[in-house]
Amino acid sequence: MGISKDNLSEITVERGEPTLVPPAEDTNKKGAFYFLSNIDIKFQAKVRTVYCFKPSDQNQGGGDDEVLVGVIKNALSKVLVHYYPVAGRLAMDSEGRPVVDCTGEGAVFVEAKADCSVEEIGNDTVAMEKLVYDTPDAKHVLEVPPLAAQVTKFKNGGFVLGICVNHFVFDGATAMDFINHWGEIARGFPLKVSPFLDRSILRARNPPQIEFPHTEFSEIEDISNTNDLYTEEMVYESFSFDLDKLERLKTAATKDGVLVKCSTFEALSAFIWRSRTQALKLRHDQKIKVLLVVDGRSKFDPPLPEHYFGNGVALTSSHSTAGELTEKPLSFAVQLIREAIQRVTDHYMKSAIDYLQVNGGNLSMNATLIISSWTRLSFETTDFGWGQPYLAGRTSLPGKELALFLSHPTNKKSINVLISFPTSSMKIFQKLMHI
Repeated sequence: MGISKDNLSEITVERGEPTLVPPAEDTNKKGAFYFLSNIDIKFQAKVRTVYCFKPSDQNQGGGDDEVLVGVIKNALSKVLVHYYPVAGRLAMDSEGRPVVDCTGEGAVFVEAKADCSVEEIGNDTVAMEKLVYDTPDAKHVLEVPPLAAQVTKFKNGGFVLGICVNHFVFDGATAMDFINHWGEIARGFPLKVSPFLDRSILRARNPPQIEFPHTEFSEIEDISNTNDLYTEEMVYESFSFDLDKLERLKTAATKDGVLVKCSTFEALSAFIWRSRTQALKLRHDQKIKVLLVVDGRSKFDPPLPEHYFGNGVALTSSHSTAGELTEKPLSFAVQLIREAIQRVTDHYMKSAIDYLQVNGGNLSMNATLIISSWTRLSFETTDFGWGQPYLAGRTSLPGKELALFLSHPTNKKSINVLISFPTSSMKIFQKLMHI
């Protein structure tokens, strides 16, 4: 029986003092400023993930703890040669723009021990925050190092690698590339493909050409006083949608004949947005917005280079009123989601970069839901020489306005939706999830 999210706090994790792991070789970049694109600096957040490894023949009984840590640290120092900005620190240039100062001081690394077996931590990765070291002294995202890694060793073998990255430096796809390349080096292989580090290819045009209204950044008046709701205790929950449920959603979205078919992402996003709006009991005339995080790498013309190191995602939005969204058929919400996704083209991406150059990127989160899908990220391919993780995923759920789609830990055709709510609204949302 695994420890649930309610009592995971019962386990004791003893952390050692954090140390720094610098690049294994001189990268000749010390003192240089590494350019961050407008897409990079739009995402001011920390992202935490865990990779859980069961005991194997190589680490039974924890007898090779030093070997385990040595292999991972040594490989980290080597991969930092290829990803030298990760060894630097965030700073501001003379124009007041965020950059990476390539100090070469290194990634943060922490060793830890837990007082239980790895099987006892359960399978709720969101509750595994204590297995990630996230530089608690950082008061602003600029003080968060690009990478902090914690290796937690368990009784009878097994370990968890907890990663905290600065979103300025990594998005999901970039982080997976980095971690998988780190694993390749740990297993003794050279990198198959080097990262493409030049983010200046996403520099704003001169002069800027804003071709779209970019309503993703529009301000919405909160006439429903949702901020009062958020004074309640916030709780999160994971909802599983198996293949049967997903098919029922797509059937519901097309039964009125407005749409011939729809994708799984369209149907699930529409359903979650609609259900959340119902659960929050927003006023009928409340304007609402959904923000979709879309991978824009292939949308550019030409597409971004393979293994582009940087944020390559777009924010696109749809707008409605609470009354329209909840009272019209599901096909109405699906159509709004589809139109938002189809809007993301080369022209849209470049226009967004230019918009951010002129206007900055402050997001109004009033009556807004952000939907981000991690179902295509290759968590399960990570291997440091002790096999692939039996469980991997995100820890914590930053923000009260986020719904995160993840692959089910054991059934890859199912999708888990992580979402947070005020306590009273969660009860309504739970009922709506029974489809």
